[in-house]
Amino acid sequence: MKTALILAFVALSASTNAGPGEKLPTSASPDIRVAQAQLKTLVSHAAYIVKERIAYTNAVLCLQKKTARSPASWAPGAKSRYDDWVATHIDQTLQIHYTGNFLGWHRYFIWEYEQALRNECGYKGTQPYLNWGLSAASGMEASPVWDGSKTSMSGNGAFINQSGLDVVLGGNGLPEIYLPTGTGGGCITSGPFVNMTVNLGPAALTLPGNITEVNPNGPLSYNPRCLKRDLTDELNQRFANFSAIIDNILAPKTVYNFQMQMQGIPGSGNIGVHGGGHYSMGGDPGRDVFVSPGDPAFYLHHGMIDLVWTAWQMLDPENRIYGKNAIAGTNTFLNQPPSENTTLNTGISIGWAGRGINVTMRDVMSTVGGPFCYVYA
Repeated sequence: MKTALILAFVALSASTNAGPGEKLPTSASPDIRVAQAQLKTLVSHAAYIVKERIAYTNAVLCLQKKTARSPASWAPGAKSRYDDWVATHIDQTLQIHYTGNFLGWHRYFIWEYEQALRNECGYKGTQPYLNWGLSAASGMEASPVWDGSKTSMSGNGAFINQSGLDVVLGGNGLPEIYLPTGTGGGCITSGPFVNMTVNLGPAALTLPGNITEVNPNGPLSYNPRCLKRDLTDELNQRFANFSAIIDNILAPKTVYNFQMQMQGIPGSGNIGVHGGGHYSMGGDPGRDVFVSPGDPAFYLHHGMIDLVWTAWQMLDPENRIYGKNAIAGTNTFLNQPPSENTTLNTGISIGWAGRGINVTMRDVMSTVGGPFCYVYA
């Protein structure tokens, strides 16, 4: 099935279409009647964008109201259709990060999520992506993604005093990385997901004060709690600004270096644009690599990951889509335990989350090949 054009949640001035197929004016006409028509187009465009954003978040809320497909014997905490996606990511985390399938697996995951929004909840739009560079420039809470309005992905969490506390990553023989906390920390207070419940996890939640929290009954067991965020401008500006994005596209000449730079080379002190995006959201489950799809903004974040990969691929498509620089790595997290190399024939399954259609890495290497038919704007 073909997907439509994927659009960003960005300021209206950065958009290119007034509605489907309708061009925005680029300058005011001196002809009063033409200028009047231009104004009508701009107003219609604004209404279209608002309608699309609300339709998207309504579809996510719809998934959260539907019954889970995951068997209770496997994921007893999965109560909603939305939870099926979180449970699958928890289950496969150590086989889909710092692996050769990291990029391809997540491309298929977010595409199937879009199909669920469309086929199960009547969504007619497209899967948006989060441009980290824009929020790094504006400040997160000034971004239309995070401003807490009805057209946002909900805003910050309630303020919790975290003075003097850092989020600490690393250990296990690697240098520790100290990340600052943000301006929230508690339950989100506004926007479409203000009453959302996170049902699964935590599995490895990093909390301020060098604390890691886990669910003693297992990450797939039932543990209802509010969605928390701790928006952190410093992390967005340090790791996921426009320069970091462009450098991740232009500097790496091999897919191994590309995906390692994106995820953050262990021991380098840099958590990459992937880590920068996740930890800029902060909170619970944003700081938990296993349970991170429990925050609906995950899918916008990984849409941007896919955009950056696509841009890198298209600089040398012959070698970077199906050629010598298409895939590198194994099928386990940093090859622990040692596993086979990922190849174009390596299978991808997202279990109970999707429609039960298994694919291979070969199928997901191009956004206009295999099951896909989409481009970025």
